[in-house]
Amino acid sequence: MNKNDTKLISAWDFPLSLVLLTRLPIPRLPEKVFSRQADAAWAFPLVGVVVGLLACAFGWLAVASNLPAFASAAILVAVLVIATGAMHEDGLADTADGFWGGYTTERRLEIMKDSHIGAYGVLTLIFTQLLRVALIATLLTVNGFTGILAACIVSRAFMPVLMSALPNARNSGLSHSVGDPKAKTAAMGFGVAVVLSWLLIGPGTVIPTLFAALISFALALTAKAKIKGQTGDVLGATQQLAELAFLTALVAAI
Repeated sequence: MNKNDTKLISAWDFPLSLVLLTRLPIPRLPEKVFSRQADAAWAFPLVGVVVGLLACAFGWLAVASNLPAFASAAILVAVLVIATGAMHEDGLADTADGFWGGYTTERRLEIMKDSHIGAYGVLTLIFTQLLRVALIATLLTVNGFTGILAACIVSRAFMPVLMSALPNARNSGLSHSVGDPKAKTAAMGFGVAVVLSWLLIGPGTVIPTLFAALISFALALTAKAKIKGQTGDVLGATQQLAELAFLTALVAAI
């Protein structure tokens, strides 16, 4: 094993996480770095900082241009989707199709692997993205950019938690290739997310984070029951639902 693999933290973890979770133009990384994919999962919340700042910048420009809050929110969400290559949204749609469209574990996994999208996936995307835009639009009316950024950060902390807590449901796919982070790696990522979120919105991060944790826990239990573990699609769904839960709690507190 490479000595680099034994380190809890590496300077390569952040750029490696950007490569794994975004479609941003990142310089080519050395091949040896990719052996740290699981260990780099602690840096997933830092990816939320980058894509969140980028999206909030476009959202701020839209608001400054006197666009309506809903239109500005739609632009902000579009930037988030483009920056990540819609991988989380795709995971959410595939998870909905698989969990509710199949009657056996094998059939559910087969549906989730299929590149086609079904009625469950379409409806899930419509409802969740409408809710996402509506919640962000509400936050924009009170200049709540820090809350939006916190949601981007915290929601990405739950992916390594599920990766560590649940076995991979299939022997292929992105989640399988990345590997299973150690519990301390997932815990460190969650700690990073909580600290950053606290710096952004203070004690107001507690209830939204707990709500996001509850939703993520419910999804983890469902995944365990439906497919006996997690996949890359389930991780994408976790990020999306955790973000929605965080945003919902923030808006409810306004």
